[in-house]
Amino acid sequence: MAKKSRKQQPGGTPATVALTAAGTAFTVHSYDHDPSSPSYGEEAAEALGVAADRVFKTLVADVDGELVVAVVPVAGSLDLKALASAVGGKRAAMADPTAAERTTGYVRGGISPLGQRRRLRTVLDASAGSHPTICVSAGRRGLEVELSPSDLATLTEASLAPIGRQ
Repeated sequence: MAKKSRKQQPGGTPATVALTAAGTAFTVHSYDHDPSSPSYGEEAAEALGVAADRVFKTLVADVDGELVVAVVPVAGSLDLKALASAVGGKRAAMADPTAAERTTGYVRGGISPLGQRRRLRTVLDASAGSHPTICVSAGRRGLEVELSPSDLATLTEASLAPIGRQ
């Protein structure tokens, strides 16, 4: 059996390829990324004209030695204690950026919860359910994908929990 390449595919990133393969409805939004921007997520919300509570950032944390993906609104921050509790762990800390990039196959600021090199346990902040659609990274800085929170949860096998903090 041929091994599938995780490199940039014609027609999209691994995230958009995964969405297309699953037959999921989504919209891609692109913008000119400013490398000097202090916050990738806030930059995306502003550039796209989308409320910051509908744009979600993908963070990788280490929970008791296991890498876990947390998807939270860019308008707030990740509550590490709540994340640990959501996955039955005791301690959580932000993952080493190099380990996050190596494991997901994406660069920091462009990590998508979709199409990762190695699927990690994922927790989506419960606030996502209050929106018909949310935006997450499409796998590259300056590229976002908009989809329903339920589709995101299904495709990533995410659990929903209140892990965001305002």
